[in-house]
Amino acid sequence: MVTPRGLLIAAPRSGSGKTTITLALLAALARRGVAVRAAKSGPDYIDPAFHAAATGRPGLNLDSWAMPPALVDHLASTAAQGAELLVAEGAMGLFDGVATEAGRTGAGADIAARLGLPVLLVLDVSGQSQTAAAVLRGFLTHDPRVRIAGVVLNKLGSERHTRMIREAIAPLGVPILGTVPREAAIVLPERHLGLVQAGETDDLAARLKALADLGERHLDLDGIRAAAGPLDLAAGDAGALIAPPGQRIALAQDAAFSFMYGHLLAGWRALGAEILPFSPLGDEAPDPSCDVCWLPGGYPELHAGRLAAAGRFLEGTRRFARAKPVHGECGGYMTLGHALTDAEGSTHAMLGLLDLETSFAHRKMNLGYRAARLVSPSPLGAVGETVRGHEFHYATVLTRGGDALAELSDAEGRPLGPAGSRRGTVTGGFFHAIARD
Repeated sequence: MVTPRGLLIAAPRSGSGKTTITLALLAALARRGVAVRAAKSGPDYIDPAFHAAATGRPGLNLDSWAMPPALVDHLASTAAQGAELLVAEGAMGLFDGVATEAGRTGAGADIAARLGLPVLLVLDVSGQSQTAAAVLRGFLTHDPRVRIAGVVLNKLGSERHTRMIREAIAPLGVPILGTVPREAAIVLPERHLGLVQAGETDDLAARLKALADLGERHLDLDGIRAAAGPLDLAAGDAGALIAPPGQRIALAQDAAFSFMYGHLLAGWRALGAEILPFSPLGDEAPDPSCDVCWLPGGYPELHAGRLAAAGRFLEGTRRFARAKPVHGECGGYMTLGHALTDAEGSTHAMLGLLDLETSFAHRKMNLGYRAARLVSPSPLGAVGETVRGHEFHYATVLTRGGDALAELSDAEGRPLGPAGSRRGTVTGGFFHAIARD
């Protein structure tokens, strides 16, 4: 039996090329027949879908703030089963997190330290040369828990540029495992929450082929595999997973509703729950035989006209909600309201199951980790329980009547007040639930 190995791909900051390098590595290794599994450090729910497309294996999030350490262990050890290599992609800079207890900051460094993952550091060297060595020196000494096993130089301008940086880095003894020229960059389409979703990228197969070609040409694939460390993972504990909200779960799933954490669905299935997807954009209603209906996040504001005209979806969901729980997260929450105003100022009638009106006409970014102490019963858990998650949206709440779903606090414990909504069996909120506290 092959012992799986692992590494974390990180950088000094966002925009350094982590995702491009990660996807190039994953696609190139998958092309070679390597059984590679990918994970995203942090709460980003878009990148894991690209990881899954590149590897042919489900994406995964590992989050040191939102998940207790035992759950991180459980998810990582489960993901490593049957894999030769576990590649985790960091978020922002390697050490960027929140000011809270050590090991629970949400930083990629926490995941590297917890799982013993060596770090492959991506350096965007545009606009610098020998200074890259000084940056690398800082990363080598900043945190003794973290080992930098290699570096990829990204956005190189010329052979002379490459030579100058190689000569500066050589005394540090860190292998250079990739040199990517500036013109080799492959841009993935973006919108306001990050990358356009993998399922919406029409030429995704062609882009992944180009990324695999980039990996073959500019990354030392054998060297990177050798730099990965052997994984000796604790079994962990799945106790912090959010329990299945029912035996049969109707799950909205299409281009408007796609932000669902894979570990939640896998956990529900492992406990015997059955997931029955339906497409609101396809004018489908939740299966009436289900015990609960779940509307995840996504981009309903981009499809509000179609949703407002989807009569079978609207009437079927309203009928379902008369007797059974319906829960919405972020985009799903907005769809449960009376009306949604899109970025052009057009207002569209939604399900009307909650006393909620939202608007994108005047955008306001809401971003950050959230701890939600439930004050109403819901598919997330019982009153008094706390769920950790993440919020990232640009919607403005015009009206929010009825009972609150939870009392929120931020990552450092500062209270944010009541949030979310409940009316009868219908609940929702902007935060995406990740795990129980």
